[in-house]
Amino acid sequence: MEPDHKIELTIITGLSGAGKSHAMAAFEDAGFFCIDNLPPQMIAAAADLFSIKGSKVERVAVVSDVRGGQYFDEIEGCLNELDSKGISYQLLYMEASDEALLRRFKETRRPHPLAPNGNIPEGIRRERDMLHGLKERADWVIDTTSLNIHELRAGIVREATPGGVGEFIVSFVSFGFKYGAPLDADLVFDVRFLPNPNYEPELKPLSGLDKAVSHYVVRHLMAKEFFEKLTDLLDYLLPRYVAEGKSGLVIAIGCTGGRHRSVATAEWLAKHYRGKKYKYSVVSRHRDLAKD
Repeated sequence: MEPDHKIELTIITGLSGAGKSHAMAAFEDAGFFCIDNLPPQMIAAAADLFSIKGSKVERVAVVSDVRGGQYFDEIEGCLNELDSKGISYQLLYMEASDEALLRRFKETRRPHPLAPNGNIPEGIRRERDMLHGLKERADWVIDTTSLNIHELRAGIVREATPGGVGEFIVSFVSFGFKYGAPLDADLVFDVRFLPNPNYEPELKPLSGLDKAVSHYVVRHLMAKEFFEKLTDLLDYLLPRYVAEGKSGLVIAIGCTGGRHRSVATAEWLAKHYRGKKYKYSVVSRHRDLAKD
């Protein structure tokens, strides 16, 4: 029977220490509803739950591995059950070399789930033998031996999120320097050199959201030159942050009080990057707008 609501299901498994937790974070950033350490017997139930009519969940990623103990022994039978029920899924298998896995366990000082006596090489060997069949039926195999966290996340985003990835979110945040720069800012730009509407009696009570203030700020040649140079810089940087695997970027724009110049600039940039030539999800927020 066809489900009322089709979902995109990805099952993540593989060797302990291969980076499944980092993969989970990448899937979550890509817009997936994520469940960690799910017993295989519950995967079909989870798929049924999210497939009911009216569900707003469209993409689901679950991790199922040897941490499940005796329940995990039945994973291949559970995958066969999914096949027999016509539940579509993608299987991602993660691995790394024995040397890389051994180094990671020593660095984190965590026990291997199949080496309760502390013999990590033996635990790795046992797990590799146990998971051989899963690797053979996997849709993707990612070897993380030589990957750092950023490269792994980028690889997940590029290769292992079927149907496309979550949108890269660009947040333009205005603020006032007298209240301090935003702690979550990735990039900070100071626009206190631009003409200040605060010195114009008719503009002072307004904000950068008002057309009169916005026009006052952006019409000057200095502002036009600044916007041209800044968008050139961001056009260079944003695709590289996407390629690195980041899920978004917070770009903070500051003036003295966070009411006029920074607000007008953040709004101008947000409007510009919502243009058709870009494929980012753009938001603007004004942290200090109501403080003065």
